[in-house]
Amino acid sequence: MIITRFAPSPTGYLHIGGLRTALYNYLWARRNGGKFLLRIEDTDLKRNSIEAAQAIEEAFKWTGLSYEGEVVYQSQRFDLYKEYVQKLLDKNQAYYCYMSKEELDALREEQTARKERPRYNGKYRDFKGTPPAGIEPVVRIKAPLSGEIAFKDGVKGNISFKAEDILDDFIIARSDGTPTYNFTVVIDDALMGITDIIRGDDHLSNTPKQIVLYEALGFNMPKFFHVPMINNPQGKKLSKRDGAIDVMEYKSQGYLSEALLNFLVRLGWSHGDQEIFSLEEMIKFFNPNDINASASSYNQQKLEWLNAHYIKNAAAKRLWREALDFGLDMREDKNAEMLADMLRERAKTTVQFVQMAKNIIDEPLSYDAQAVEKFAAPSSAAYLKNYAEFLKNNSGDFESLTNEFLEKNTIKLKEIAQLVRIALTGSSVSPSIFEVMNIVGLKAVLSRLEKFIDFLEKGK
Repeated sequence: MIITRFAPSPTGYLHIGGLRTALYNYLWARRNGGKFLLRIEDTDLKRNSIEAAQAIEEAFKWTGLSYEGEVVYQSQRFDLYKEYVQKLLDKNQAYYCYMSKEELDALREEQTARKERPRYNGKYRDFKGTPPAGIEPVVRIKAPLSGEIAFKDGVKGNISFKAEDILDDFIIARSDGTPTYNFTVVIDDALMGITDIIRGDDHLSNTPKQIVLYEALGFNMPKFFHVPMINNPQGKKLSKRDGAIDVMEYKSQGYLSEALLNFLVRLGWSHGDQEIFSLEEMIKFFNPNDINASASSYNQQKLEWLNAHYIKNAAAKRLWREALDFGLDMREDKNAEMLADMLRERAKTTVQFVQMAKNIIDEPLSYDAQAVEKFAAPSSAAYLKNYAEFLKNNSGDFESLTNEFLEKNTIKLKEIAQLVRIALTGSSVSPSIFEVMNIVGLKAVLSRLEKFIDFLEKGK
């Protein structure tokens, strides 16, 4: 059975690079009928944020990436890690190191001066003497001193590291007893039964250390897939300005979760020329062995295009459910579906969708000055007065009544359409004026026309 995991640190909010990693792990597990697990790596007690941990779970809930079982918190497993540290000590595969910070710093300075790679020199690796007084020791693993550490990466292919180039006897437990990152990761991945690890290639340098620990502890080795980073359009590290923001910020900016997931799955993976993927299709087609080995580029226009597609195809109920987050409740309005149909093809985000809806539903408090300057003439107020009076005293649908009014007064629609649009919405940009009139109703139409006429008569 394929078992994958996503294991963020709650020292900051979940960004899109992390969400893409989570998505890849989720899809691979689901495709194989396996399990997808969530682990919060909160052993850095000084930097952890409860709010960040909650936000990570909130992002999973929003995107619908469901995970099996309870969330695993590393901070609740310190006794377990100590048990495995002791096992390595007992088997003479780890040892106490009493080198002080000052002594280690001095060693590194000497090595740097000799143009050597700064590293621990193994002083206490086979120490049998009396430990120096006043030093709280760290625990170091006995790492290979020579040879190669090799593995096959599902994205990058065969990778090998020379032990002497990348390893010294690295620390697995600090002087206060807390375990280090690489140690806890290996223990948890092994005990949680993780078979496939899909993660960012910024973790590639950790992999040889973790392989050393897997072998020392006698654990089964998982498969590794190291995914290249997401760059900005200029090929540099993604910044907040480029889109490296909290995942939930995308929600507040009006993006639908399925659009964001569709966007992210294509940043480094493809299935032919297909651009639009439902979650079911992602699960059907995704394979981490097909992930591109080169970095992908963030494309804001592509995200907006995808979001517009999903808004266009969303059910009205779904769109109004999203609108609740932006202060608009249309769930009981009889015109809700008609209004959604009117706006869905015009909006790139739900923020735009809601704003356009409010521009129609709410009576305008002001009028676009440029639009008024462009379309209003000295005769405009008189035309609109006659038009309002005609609507008030006749019955029928707005389009038929308007055509009748135009014919009787020998004027063309373009001579009043923009004026009516400005009166109704405050702007010269909106859906068809007849659709808008149907939404707001006769009473509101007459009220808005009256106020705009008053505005024009008072000299704009």
